[in-house]
Amino acid sequence: MTSPADIAAAAPQRLGKGRQRQARISGAVLLGLAALVALVFAQDVAGEATFRLSRPTDPLALPDLVVPALPFSYAAAAVLAFLGVRQFLRGGVRWTSLSLGFGLFLAVAAFLVWATAGKSFSLTGMLQATVVRAVPIALGGLAGVLSERVAVVNIAIEGMLLAGAFTGALIGSLMGGLGGLAAAVAIGGLFGFILAALVVTYRVDQIIAGVVINLFVLGVTSYVSSQVYQEYRFLNNAPVFRPVKIPFLGDLPVVGPVLFNQNVFVYGAIVMVAVATYYLFYTRMGLRARSVGEHPRAADTLGINVYRTRYVNVTIAGMVAGFGGAWFTLGSVGRFDEGMTGGRGYIGLAAMIFGRWHPVGALMAALVFGFADAMQQKLALLNTPIPSEFLAMSPYIATIIVVAGLIGRSRPPAADGQPYAKE
Repeated sequence: MTSPADIAAAAPQRLGKGRQRQARISGAVLLGLAALVALVFAQDVAGEATFRLSRPTDPLALPDLVVPALPFSYAAAAVLAFLGVRQFLRGGVRWTSLSLGFGLFLAVAAFLVWATAGKSFSLTGMLQATVVRAVPIALGGLAGVLSERVAVVNIAIEGMLLAGAFTGALIGSLMGGLGGLAAAVAIGGLFGFILAALVVTYRVDQIIAGVVINLFVLGVTSYVSSQVYQEYRFLNNAPVFRPVKIPFLGDLPVVGPVLFNQNVFVYGAIVMVAVATYYLFYTRMGLRARSVGEHPRAADTLGINVYRTRYVNVTIAGMVAGFGGAWFTLGSVGRFDEGMTGGRGYIGLAAMIFGRWHPVGALMAALVFGFADAMQQKLALLNTPIPSEFLAMSPYIATIIVVAGLIGRSRPPAADGQPYAKE
């Protein structure tokens, strides 16, 4: 019979084997990327890739970034091969994440150089589009963080985004942009409250409750979009929030257009991430919320109202998601189309996992997904030999890679997804 001492002694050995296995998998991925760059991107490539860093109207212009395509491809392949071999020989948890992250960055850079060889491409424009397209994903991820930090799995983020987009277009068409934005936030909060009531008070399975909300919102919005909006088009013609340029900062090269010449949704997402970080990690209420997510019974013993904490956080999460949903209509096209969120709520959940249940981490992960989304649209203008359908798959491929744990495992709150019944 195995004693507790034997089990404790074997634990570090199992952990070491797991780390070694992860390092070898990362090494294999890096060597595969090196082969891809050397055998595909370095073949039949000639000339130079020109990346424009400034626009003709920018007050402070930077010279174009010119990269020799063939030498860069071979150099990137050599570095990737070195990192892969190093992972097999001396891999560690810290170096595994750094090597894999840097390797993926090199592979993407080599792909961009290959696609732009002999052509010109606006790098600043793609970075600007990256930030814009990361907004709904970041807000969806933030909604997931706020919910799961109090142990409520929020699969309903997709439905909340869709409800915010629909309500923003409808009320925005009748009452203007600010009215539509307020209504989108309110409807998101309403669905957040409904989710909290289902999973906290009635203890419905959290996954099922989220799926029910998603299907309900999809059905209602699809019906109205196909039946009502076809006849009453004036109900689907909302104004769009225009970019607001911050004086001086908006004139800076590269950084100005990317961060300081955006609409209210970009600025709002940054502010919400900052406020949520301060709330969760630097306030007493945030500490109580995290304690509810880790050990609700202990928190209840200390006098924390577990039910109320979950209600408040999940409702606020719904409001954040509603704000993110309004981006699709009031921040983009000014009209609602059936299923226009396109799974961004689920990608937001992947960003939450990638960001290790931290608001800033979710924002950084959303930028990765936003970059993949922007890249597939921008590269379509370069007439690359890759079919457009494969380029459109890139954001979802990135999601699969993250969820599969290739970038490392994340630990959710200990009580995540578990219902709580007060004794």
